[in-house]
Amino acid sequence: MEKIELEIIGLSYSQTQTGAYALVLGETTGNKRRLPIIIGGFEAQAIAIELESMTPSRPLTHDLFKNLADALSINLQEVIIYNLVEGIFYAKLSIQQGDEVVEIDTRTSDAIALAVRFKCPIYTYEFILSSAGIILDESQKLTKPEDEDEDDDMVEHASENKPKDYAQMSLTELNGVLQAAIEHENYEEASKIKAEIDKRNAN
Repeated sequence: MEKIELEIIGLSYSQTQTGAYALVLGETTGNKRRLPIIIGGFEAQAIAIELESMTPSRPLTHDLFKNLADALSINLQEVIIYNLVEGIFYAKLSIQQGDEVVEIDTRTSDAIALAVRFKCPIYTYEFILSSAGIILDESQKLTKPEDEDEDDDMVEHASENKPKDYAQMSLTELNGVLQAAIEHENYEEASKIKAEIDKRNAN
């Protein structure tokens, strides 16, 4: 299967899971689809620290892995998000030591935390983006709100007005709330809405 390269678009608090974060990956070329992945707080911190070029007082677990790999002349060539089963993403590391290349299964959040440290590419496959990817209209931009409090009010308002059960909505209504979720950069909710739309279209 042809691999599709991804880049990190953003990292924000999850609006539905306490202590969790939404990591948003995006296609570097093509349709520019977004792939939202829910990760834990520790992994989110590990990714954010490296993205912001911060240096912790003592090495984090992912830093230790990088230091150990450097000491043993091991290189992380690429990260591949290779499967999606019941909402769970599966990833693997492609590691090279000398002439030998091995693949190691890992949690996606750990894989991304390592990818930013090794500065290696992140890939996935078309069937995963087709299933869980979110497409932005050209008019929609990923920008940080100038007034954070105002944005929080908008997201909260959208959350209060959306039905809890998307199965009871028509396709027209689903497409409407999908666009609203994307506009508010609520990719976690958008992914759920898209899954319901895809299920309807498959029937």
